[in-house]
Amino acid sequence: MSPEVISMREPDEPTTSERLILSSGRYVQFGPFQIDQQRQEVTRNGSRLKLQGKVYQVLITLLEKPGEVVTREELRIRLWPADTHVNYDANVNTTVNKLRQALGDSSDKPLYIETIPRRGYCLLVQPEISDKSLATLYVHDKKAEDSVNPVSRTSGGFVISKSDIWVILGVIGLILAGMLLGAGITRLWISHAVPLAPYPLSILLSSASLPPAL
Repeated sequence: MSPEVISMREPDEPTTSERLILSSGRYVQFGPFQIDQQRQEVTRNGSRLKLQGKVYQVLITLLEKPGEVVTREELRIRLWPADTHVNYDANVNTTVNKLRQALGDSSDKPLYIETIPRRGYCLLVQPEISDKSLATLYVHDKKAEDSVNPVSRTSGGFVISKSDIWVILGVIGLILAGMLLGAGITRLWISHAVPLAPYPLSILLSSASLPPAL
């Protein structure tokens, strides 16, 4: 009976068919987060998160297998070469905890990363892949909305834009200028139509009441 041969070869990484094809788009989005794979940047609602290299790699590894268990061994192979001598378990725990802190997640009530005891971790959300950034999509949608409905109604009336305010102020200014000009013309016309008398009116009246001289 031939002796049993035990293979010392490390388990292979998941094949491409087993992974979510992240290369099909530049941006990966889930929840309020967006990953720019070309620049290796992660943003939350447009604000950039500072993720170290290994923390970013853990996130990408989890995104490649959403809803599936990513074993600690897979993370070890992904993060450290075979000839690296470190405490793998402690470093994996530390790296995953840093990722959770960056995402605002917790192990007790996970929103994104769930710990699978004695196995690994699981991404709880389904990411979306796109060639367009969320910021680009927001600007495009905003322009389309403004072009279709430039003045939107609310329960209290109309929403006035800044351009409308300037138009209203301009009209008010023209009205005030017209009123001032009209008042000036009226005063000028009165001053020419009724000239001032050479003597005060009281003197004229007193002289008219005097009896005629004998």
